[in-house]
Amino acid sequence: MTADIDLDAIASAVERHGLILRGGFNMPGDAETPPALSGYGVKAVLLVGNAGSSYWPHFCQWRRLQDVQLADPLDTWCRHVIGDVAARFGGRAVSPSDRPFLPFQQWAMRAEGLRASPLGILMHPEYGLWHAYRGALLFDAEISIHVPDRVSHLCDACIGKPCMNACPVSAHSSAGFDNEACLGHVKTLRGRTCRDWGCLDRNACPEAAAYRYSVEAQRFHMASHIRPTRPLV
Repeated sequence: MTADIDLDAIASAVERHGLILRGGFNMPGDAETPPALSGYGVKAVLLVGNAGSSYWPHFCQWRRLQDVQLADPLDTWCRHVIGDVAARFGGRAVSPSDRPFLPFQQWAMRAEGLRASPLGILMHPEYGLWHAYRGALLFDAEISIHVPDRVSHLCDACIGKPCMNACPVSAHSSAGFDNEACLGHVKTLRGRTCRDWGCLDRNACPEAAAYRYSVEAQRFHMASHIRPTRPLV
């Protein structure tokens, strides 16, 4: 059974907040799935996220209207926006920060045909490294949606891999991301450039410069990274 879900209407609903519908897919029948709104296993997933800083002014305007200082304001805003859209269209909203963690990166690779960059961030053929997944809508029935095959991976043609050579403490390497080395540097006076301008490795990527996050957004995300247990986004 296929649900009559208006994808254009969902896309318009999230675009009003500077977010975009990132694609989706129908869940394979043999997959282990989280529950949808009915409590039964989800049949379809739609991903919501951002490309570039289009979300930033919407988030900042909302944040200025809050009466209290929130520990996780961006996550709270995303849950509010995506939750409202899910309720409107009969889906269940989930977040990358939900526990137990849901396989958002695997979902994104399935929905958009992407592969990881050397930094671990999925490389998008248009947005480069300057995008993120902020939530997902889970549905009880399959939807009619096109799922692309694997798309062109920009990292394959990159010579020199500048994203692996800009970090002062070589936090990114073939062995993975050394979070302790990154934090140890960023929290010091020598790490002020990283705190003020964002991850130097990420900024060293020459792709999709038009989508590069604003300085203000990068500073916010770096401050979130410095807080205990928070991942770099």
